[in-house]
Amino acid sequence: MDNSVYMLALGSNLFFALGSIIYTKYARLISSVWMNTFKASFALMCFALTITLLGQWHALEVSFFIPLLISGAIGLGIGDIFILKSFASIGPGRTMMLFGFQPLIIGALSYLFFQQTLDLNKFWAIIFFIACLITFSLENLRTSGQWDFKGIVWALTGMLLDALGIILTRYSFNQNPSITSWEGNFYRCLGAIAVFLMISYFRPFNFFNILKELPKNCKLSLSLGSLLGTYCSLSLYLMAIQMGNLATISGLSITGTLFAAFFECLYFKRKPSKYLILGLCFFLFGMKFLLF
Repeated sequence: MDNSVYMLALGSNLFFALGSIIYTKYARLISSVWMNTFKASFALMCFALTITLLGQWHALEVSFFIPLLISGAIGLGIGDIFILKSFASIGPGRTMMLFGFQPLIIGALSYLFFQQTLDLNKFWAIIFFIACLITFSLENLRTSGQWDFKGIVWALTGMLLDALGIILTRYSFNQNPSITSWEGNFYRCLGAIAVFLMISYFRPFNFFNILKELPKNCKLSLSLGSLLGTYCSLSLYLMAIQMGNLATISGLSITGTLFAAFFECLYFKRKPSKYLILGLCFFLFGMKFLLF
């Protein structure tokens, strides 16, 4: 697999970690559903504009258009609600740790549906990434003394739904090799927004009223977070999914733990801990096995 695929996945994780700081702030301040609605709507407009100006709209058969909608509804819609709830409850760093188990699930599903296998080097890379995950788990357990069980359940639920969304997205890309990641993301965002519209019908969350009342600096930070954490992150991630091994790409998502922890240190002006440094070492060893 081309090393550019790994760079795309790493870039995606970096942008998502940056966005996660802003997502956490407004999920706590307003709600996870409201924050998800904003970022999905903002990304939808960005993807539509990008395709119109820089790409082209391809014809898509209904049988392959539906999996992208369902993928967005499951992963970006319902799944991200649980993930942002977990962000608000236990923080982005600890939430991203639980994604360390996703490569095992993605690996099993991609083998079942796409006959993708892992070579030994990629297996060891994932082991080191999971070691990075365990390092941060120990740090948080030492700091807090206990786990937030509800936050963990939310994180695991979001992770499982995200994994299912990835499988459906790859299936649609396999059947439609001409469509771009921008188009795939546009349709996935449509599926997510459909979920939020249904939620607003049964449980109104006053999206436009709250948005209107927010000061300009809040709107700017929300837009920046959505641009980086959703538009840029999803663009790079779906490019990687189109070309790469799903389990390996999912394994790289664990690096989001490292990025999220690093940006949390910057945001809250804390010094990097010894666990963060050890986690970085595990990450570098994993990248050695993955790239060389």
